[in-house]
Amino acid sequence: MLKKRFNFLTLLLACACTAVITLAVIMALVQKAAGSSAGGMVFLKTLVTVRDNYVEPVDSEKLFDGATSGMVKALGDPYSAYLDKKSFSEITDLTDGVFGGIGVVLGKKDDDFVVVAPMKGTPGDEAGIKAGDKILAVDGTNVDGMQLEDVVAKIRGKQGTEVELLLESADGAERTVRVIRGDIKVESVGGQMLPGTKIGYIRISVFNEQTGADFAKKYIELEKEGMQALLLDLRHNPGGILGECVKVAQYIVPKGTVVSIKDRSGNTFVEESNLEKVKYPLAVLVDHGSASAAEIVAGAVQDTGAGKLFGVQTFGKGSVQSVYKLSENTGLKLTTAKYYTPSGRSIHGTGIKPDVEVELDLQSMKDTQLEAAENYLKEQLAK
Repeated sequence: MLKKRFNFLTLLLACACTAVITLAVIMALVQKAAGSSAGGMVFLKTLVTVRDNYVEPVDSEKLFDGATSGMVKALGDPYSAYLDKKSFSEITDLTDGVFGGIGVVLGKKDDDFVVVAPMKGTPGDEAGIKAGDKILAVDGTNVDGMQLEDVVAKIRGKQGTEVELLLESADGAERTVRVIRGDIKVESVGGQMLPGTKIGYIRISVFNEQTGADFAKKYIELEKEGMQALLLDLRHNPGGILGECVKVAQYIVPKGTVVSIKDRSGNTFVEESNLEKVKYPLAVLVDHGSASAAEIVAGAVQDTGAGKLFGVQTFGKGSVQSVYKLSENTGLKLTTAKYYTPSGRSIHGTGIKPDVEVELDLQSMKDTQLEAAENYLKEQLAK
C-alpha cells in the first residue's frame, strides 16, 4: 500500500515538474520574442483574459490567428502577411499557374490598392479593368485599412459567382464593374516570329515555376525559324519567382550581375549571367503593370546595355518576400530583402524609366509601343 502511494506521489510530482518546466520554456520563448518579460506577460495575460472572460465562447485557434496576423500588420508592410489556412493554400496558386478569381494582380502604393496588371483574356481583362486602376470597394465594402491579402481574398471566389468592384481610374473618375469569377489558367510564355521580319517576339505574362524552361523552349524554337532579333514583351507582367526571371535574363544579359539581393544585415547575394556575348539585338516592352521580377529583367537589360526598353514607367516593387511554413497549413510571407539592378539602383517605389518612352494610344488600332520597338530592331538589323 505504501509502495503504491509512493508511486502515485512520485508520478504526481513528476507531472507538476513537467508542467512548471513547460511553462518556464513557454515564458522564456515569449520573453525572447517580446524583448522583455513585461511584454511577454502582457501578451499571455491578454490572451487568457479574452479567452476566459469574453461575453461569448472564443475559439482559441481564432485568437492565435488574430494575434499572429496583428503582429505582422504592425510592420506596416503591404507585402508581408500572416497566411492562415485559406491564404496558405492559395499562396502557390499564382506561381503554379492556376488560380481562381478574376485574373487581376494587385499591389499597394502608399495607402491605395492598385491594379498592377489584368491578365490577358481573363474575366478582369474582359471587364475593362486597367493597370493603374485603384480599388476602392469590393462588394460594397470599403477597403480602407485592409491588408493586401484581405482585399485579394475578398475578390477571389468560386467560378461562376459575381464580384462587384468600385474602381477609380487614373483620371480620378469612379466606376463600378461587375465581374463573373472564373478558373484562371495562366500560360506564362508565348511567342512567334513577327510577320515578314526576322524578329522573334516572346511574351511573358508572369514568372511562374515553368517560365525559365518555357522561355528556353520558345527561344530555341524561334532560332530554328530564323530569328535574328528579339522583342521581349513584359507589359502587364506582375512578377513572380525570382529564380525564374534570372533564368530568362541569362539568355539575354551579358556575363556579370543580373541582380543583387541585400538583407537587413547587409549580406549580399548576387545572381549572375554567364552569357559571353549578347546574341541578338534586343528590345523590351514595359508598362505600369511591369513589376518585381519583370523589373529585374528590364533593369538588367537597361543597366548592361543588352538592349533598349520601350513603353512607360514600370510599377516599382523592389523588395523580396520569403514564405515560411509555420505549421502544416499556416505560413508567413515576409519581406526579407531588397534587390538592386546591376548598377546598384533600387527601383522600389520609383520604377524604371524606359529608354524610349511611348504611350499606348488606346484610340488606335495599332500597338504603338510594339511598333516602336519593332522599328528599332529593323534599324539594328539593317546596319
